[in-house]
Amino acid sequence: MASTHTPAAGIQLLDHPGHPGHDGFEPDGTGPLGAAPEAEANRHRMPRQTRGASPLLGVTAVAATLGATGFASATPAAAPAVEAPDETPVALAADPGLALAARIQQQADSQRTAAEETARLQAAKEAEAKAAAKEAEAKKAAAEAEAKKAAALTLPVAESDYRLSAHYGQSARYWAHLHTGLDFAADTGTPVMAIGQGVITSAGWSGSYGYRIVETLPDGTEIWYCHLSSIIKGSGSVTGGQQIGKVGATGNVTGPHLHLEVRPGGGAPVDPESWLQQRGVNP
Repeated sequence: MASTHTPAAGIQLLDHPGHPGHDGFEPDGTGPLGAAPEAEANRHRMPRQTRGASPLLGVTAVAATLGATGFASATPAAAPAVEAPDETPVALAADPGLALAARIQQQADSQRTAAEETARLQAAKEAEAKAAAKEAEAKKAAAEAEAKKAAALTLPVAESDYRLSAHYGQSARYWAHLHTGLDFAADTGTPVMAIGQGVITSAGWSGSYGYRIVETLPDGTEIWYCHLSSIIKGSGSVTGGQQIGKVGATGNVTGPHLHLEVRPGGGAPVDPESWLQQRGVNP
């Protein structure tokens, strides 16, 4: 009897060896009784799966067997996300090179800060020294100005108020000795000024000198103002140009005038005219 089995499309049949005398095969192995050899051969071939269908069938079977849980457990778990820190301490601790660089930078910053502080202190000291030097210079200048002022001399009578009537060393019948001073003839009451800064060490009546004021200058030189009509400043410190008395005609005189004597160190008199000229004053 002929087989009515039709092979499925895309399936190949494998040869299956027959067994004589079994399942209606011919004893000589040619197939079932009454069947054509070619038809019998096709009947006993096993179906062969194509290569393209095999992977799909395998994946489908594994998926059906494992299920979603099996795949989930078989897939490696994703590593948790780690946020990068904003600062760098962790990186510095993990990297010895970065930590060393940070320490070196810190040391450099400390050294720079120390250098800046040293420079600031040095600048402050220099500024202080300059200020002290400037102050010392100002004090020195003031002292020099004061000394110059003290050394500065002026005429004892205003230039427009006098005339020289007698000079040092002259002789006359009314002088017992040579003239010891310089005479500034002026009207009675004409102001008499201290010729420089000093201290009045004596004031009063002095015989032939009449009313007299003795001023001692800083270098010890004595200045005698004689024949005064009145004494205005009889003691204490005076400055150059300060009025100390008035022209008169007291003592041994022939008319009103100021008799001026200069006695260095309180000793013997010298020529007042040349002494004043040496100090920039021209009578």
